Amino acid sequence: MPYLSEIKRAKVVDPAGTEIGRLVDVAVVPREQFPAVQWAIVRAPEGERIVRWADLESMNGSYRLRESAVPPAAGELPPEALRLGRDLLDKQIVDTHGAKVVRVNDLQLEDKGGQLRLVGADVGLRGILRQVGGERVAERIAGLLGRKLPRGIIPWHLVEPLESPQQNVRLTLPHQKLALLHPADIADIVEEMTADERRAVFDELDVETAAETLGEVEPEMQAAIVGDLEQERAADILEEMDPDEAVDLLQDLTEERREELIELMDEEEGADVEELLAYPEESAGGIMTTDFLALPRDLTTGQAIDRLRELQPDPALVYYLYVVDGEGKLDGNVSLRDLVVASPDTPLTTVMNPNVLRVEADTPQEEVAALIAKYDLLALPVVDARRVLLGTVTVDDVVELMLPRGWKKRSLRSIAR
Repeated sequence: MPYLSEIKRAKVVDPAGTEIGRLVDVAVVPREQFPAVQWAIVRAPEGERIVRWADLESMNGSYRLRESAVPPAAGELPPEALRLGRDLLDKQIVDTHGAKVVRVNDLQLEDKGGQLRLVGADVGLRGILRQVGGERVAERIAGLLGRKLPRGIIPWHLVEPLESPQQNVRLTLPHQKLALLHPADIADIVEEMTADERRAVFDELDVETAAETLGEVEPEMQAAIVGDLEQERAADILEEMDPDEAVDLLQDLTEERREELIELMDEEEGADVEELLAYPEESAGGIMTTDFLALPRDLTTGQAIDRLRELQPDPALVYYLYVVDGEGKLDGNVSLRDLVVASPDTPLTTVMNPNVLRVEADTPQEEVAALIAKYDLLALPVVDARRVLLGTVTVDDVVELMLPRGWKKRSLRSIAR
């Protein structure tokens, strides 16, 4: 298969064989998985000329205009066209399969019946050597050493083309394909981007994915991302985050910026965040989340299940179902299993566990972490002096306490890989 570096600078001649210039680039419209080359950019004495690729035929390492060809003309390519050499070569792209940012060292093309297509990006050592004419020499040296030069080709369908090509664009942003990745993988990718590139990604992701991704980004970068986004967009993303995660992020912003964002948030979510911000950062209240499920004590188990169907809670919230009285005071907890196996008319107070381990909001976070670890809990309820249920501290919050800030995500990602 030919590469862009191999056809660049090829001679272009007219039907009579007279040289009219040199091929300096080719262009595609990136709408297909493997887009067809539609134009050649030829450098002639009078300047660059645009030639339809269909008007050229390959012959012995050069290209000749067909007899029926439209004469080369100066002009601009369509706005949607992508010049491979100018817009991609030596630039960074996102490998959506490997979930990482890589540099394009060459572009792999495929010629079938005279139709050239872009089929891959060479991000390996071979691409660099090929550009300087050293690939064959390196292959021979590697052969003498009993080794082979590795290939680093990413199929083009795993890379999303630029939406609006510009000479100064450094990154190919795979907005559509990027959104299909796990938020932790998207976070790994955006952490390698510039501020402008990160902002472009968070502007394109749906709000839910953007919130999950922001929660996976290293803490020191979260505040910078939120600071670069439009205030309304940042507020929408914060609304979708778990309240405790949103609070952690807001605490790293200036007081003025924090208040502006809370003001723009939905009233209920904004109130939850403000409530959490009022607690000391190193207390149970400071690390708890207000996302929990509380069931009134006067329900039956059948009514409780109907309530769960109505609420359709996040799966993580059904590990512990808390039972409260009419004033919101914690009376006990009940497992989902106990609800399902009990007769539908069984009072909730009959199947609940009334001896629930709990802490008050001003309990030091180290003590909270010790209790969760000692009793192997997934969550620990937090109450006020009157035993009113305020929130819960979850096991992932404890992991953050046990590891230095920012290490949690890196460690868990390493284990996952």
